Amino acid sequence: MLDDFFSGKKVLVTGHSGFKGSWLSEMLLLMGSDVAGYSLSPNTDPNLFSILGLEKKVKNHFADIRDYKKVLGVMKEERPEIVIHMAAQPLVRDSYDDPVYTYETNLIGTVNALQAMKEAGCAKAAVMITTDKVYENKESGTPFKEDDKLGGYDPYSASKACAEIAIGSYINSFFNPEKFGISHNTLIASARAGNVMGGGDWSKDRLVPDMMRAFYEKKETLLVRNPDAVRPWQHVLDPLYGYLLLAKKLHEGKKDFVGAWNFAPETSNCISVEELVKKAVKDIGGDYAVKADAGKHEMKTLRLDAAKAKKRLAWKPTFGMDQCLERTFGWYKNFYGRKQGMKDYTDQQIREYMDGR
Repeated sequence: MLDDFFSGKKVLVTGHSGFKGSWLSEMLLLMGSDVAGYSLSPNTDPNLFSILGLEKKVKNHFADIRDYKKVLGVMKEERPEIVIHMAAQPLVRDSYDDPVYTYETNLIGTVNALQAMKEAGCAKAAVMITTDKVYENKESGTPFKEDDKLGGYDPYSASKACAEIAIGSYINSFFNPEKFGISHNTLIASARAGNVMGGGDWSKDRLVPDMMRAFYEKKETLLVRNPDAVRPWQHVLDPLYGYLLLAKKLHEGKKDFVGAWNFAPETSNCISVEELVKKAVKDIGGDYAVKADAGKHEMKTLRLDAAKAKKRLAWKPTFGMDQCLERTFGWYKNFYGRKQGMKDYTDQQIREYMDGR
């Protein structure tokens, strides 16, 4: 059981104030982990980090992942057994507007986390989160496997592919599994997940948050970047659970779990943006004019092959498309309707998910 394993474990989560980081921090806290976080302050209002009261339950270090001295200082101060690195500039469109910041955050930030672990020498396991967009995408529609060629059309995707190369370099050079227990005691893996959804996301330029703002703030137009784009949609808890399974294996000294891992939904969850919007309108209601906004290039089709995680980690996606939407929209309905305390509602979703695994 993951609950038993993570109880009492010291875990450092970078990017813990973001959408995925907040869900992960709450999961770890519910399992009894000693959680520290390194991140910028939340950049939306409202935000899940504040809704869950994480500022009072996590040892917070609010700083920039690009600042190596601060990253190293926190690593030495907290001395985590497990590091889950999620800090990133996560938006494709923003990467066109500020590519330098994107590369600095996603590449150098990852190198800073790796180097700090090397210098501090405390972490037994590290899971470095990148993205499903690290692969060279020739729009064939074929699901990507972990050993497929890396690439990246836009600065965001390329910066994450660069981070993967850096992770591989650090594994080979400083955290080589063949020297585990001899020159080092750390095992590292990278994780690549698809498009996630779930309650508490108010980031800009993301489909579900954009829909929620249009629906609940009574906007007349929903701006959709690429209605025909097909993505591997999954509920946030599915990949997070995979990250934790992977961290457990690494912490236990399982050297054959070092390397890259895909976490993706079933093929039936790979639907177009337009199909997702139609499902949302049917569920929540409303009559909205959908306006396309394809001013910046994004890949049309993206699918991942998660056979490796299914076979070797015994991981599998739990939620089909309708279940993802039901849990996501249910969260926002409760939030905007003020029907139930949102921390309790979020904890309930986490517990129900964990009990069902």
